[in-house]
Amino acid sequence: MSVCTHLELLRDVEPRTDLGCEDCLASGGRWVHLRTCLSCGHVGCCDSSPNRHASRHAAGVGHPIAESFEPGEDWAWCFADQVLFEPSPSGKGIRAHV
Repeated sequence: MSVCTHLELLRDVEPRTDLGCEDCLASGGRWVHLRTCLSCGHVGCCDSSPNRHASRHAAGVGHPIAESFEPGEDWAWCFADQVLFEPSPSGKGIRAHV
């Protein structure tokens, strides 16, 4: 069974921007999909994007869990433990997908 050892880092955050990937916006880069850090609200681009800012943020500052910022998507990912989280069946919180 997959286990995430970083749940204590989860915070109730607001995305720091709704315009796109913070780092791509600053550098003039482009992105495919967006992720929101669940420790600080950083909005970064996914690993399918050229610069992979969400995973770079996770590795660089030690905030490993991000959720999808895409409309209609409700999931999160722990980069460090490689654990996918989906909404719990009750609709309250998230649960690890095993």
